Amino acid sequence: MEVEVVSLEKDVCEVKIDNITVAEILRVYLNEQGIKFAVWRREHPTKPVIFRIESSGKAVKKAISEAISGIEKDLDVFLKGLKGK
Repeated sequence: MEVEVVSLEKDVCEVKIDNITVAEILRVYLNEQGIKFAVWRREHPTKPVIFRIESSGKAVKKAISEAISGIEKDLDVFLKGLKGK
């Protein structure tokens, strides 16, 4: 998976991601955190996703880190559930 940071400021971030599934999962987790704006768009199926995140107060970099930690935690719970069956 390739990720390219297009722009990064304290409360705004824009990245290119070549995996639409990762972009959608990250969008959901960021919106659950109360981020002001987390959205992705793809101009064409052969192009990478442009993912934009805006925050009102919380540093975007920290919000992304917390969202990824939440995803990892939920995946661990999911895997433990599968192993238990």
